[in-house]
Amino acid sequence: MSVKMGCMATPAAASTTAITARAEAVAPVRSPRRTDALSRERVVAASIELLDAAGEEGLTVRALTAHLATGRGAIYHHVSGKEDLLAAATDGIISPIVGAGVTQAVGEEDPCQALRVLALGIFDAIDAHPWVGVQLSRQPQPAVFRLWGRIGALLQDLGVTGTALSDAGSALLSYVLGATTQYAAGARQAPDDAAREKYLAELAAQWAGSEANPFAHQAVSRLVEHDDREQFLAGVDIFLTGITAFK
Repeated sequence: MSVKMGCMATPAAASTTAITARAEAVAPVRSPRRTDALSRERVVAASIELLDAAGEEGLTVRALTAHLATGRGAIYHHVSGKEDLLAAATDGIISPIVGAGVTQAVGEEDPCQALRVLALGIFDAIDAHPWVGVQLSRQPQPAVFRLWGRIGALLQDLGVTGTALSDAGSALLSYVLGATTQYAAGARQAPDDAAREKYLAELAAQWAGSEANPFAHQAVSRLVEHDDREQFLAGVDIFLTGITAFK
């Protein structure tokens, strides 16, 4: 019995095909070429739409040109390549959060509250756009510099100076980005409340059966009913308490 291998799709090829299909599902099929001028802002907005729909692997020039009904040259007129697109899309999500924090903090006498608002804004953004957390954990890019600058300014308002300013800023930013990315990854394991409760119950049972540490068992007892957002903010408050005591 002979088998024609040439028609068989490998697992990698099948995965790539599925990703491309998800990305191109957002894009119009055989749309006429656009006649209006294409702006960088529109390219970035379309990139965000594709990233939300299919993740980083779904952001291809082919999918983007189809989505915008334009040609490759028009895309490359505004961006240099995929890395530039990813950085711009990430900044497109983070920049409004930092800007909103600056606006809301005008006349604000409590920098700690402004830092809480900023941290929760990042939490919500990464929860809604999980790919943002991955991008922020990579190489330095405009969005990271924006966050670093805003956090540094608020820590200065708290009276933190010298090497403590750099140390505190780095520690707080690392917690915010690391924790939000981890929470977002956990949230994707359960699409609704029922699934979340089931997932956490199974995880708690697994931990309880494998850990003899009293601290681990105490954490297990709170795992099922905990609120990610409240727990994240409690961590921010712990950092801020330490920072204000250390300055």
